[in-house]
Amino acid sequence: MLEWIRQAEQDAPKPMKGFAGFLRQDLDAVTAGLTLPWSSGVVEGHVNRVKTLKRAMYGRASFALLRARILTQP
Repeated sequence: MLEWIRQAEQDAPKPMKGFAGFLRQDLDAVTAGLTLPWSSGVVEGHVNRVKTLKRAMYGRASFALLRARILTQP
């Protein structure tokens, strides 16, 4: 991975150089994300569901109703 980052920082277009720089800054987290067996997919799914409900109810209902819908949905 370090070789790819090095090559991207030298030869790639500017947006790719920036991306490679961000990868280098947090290389430990990137490596862990690609190699460890854990995933935050389930949590992200719940966050997406809550945000969708919030957007759908914006300006139409109170916080109490939004809270009730979030807590009663599976």
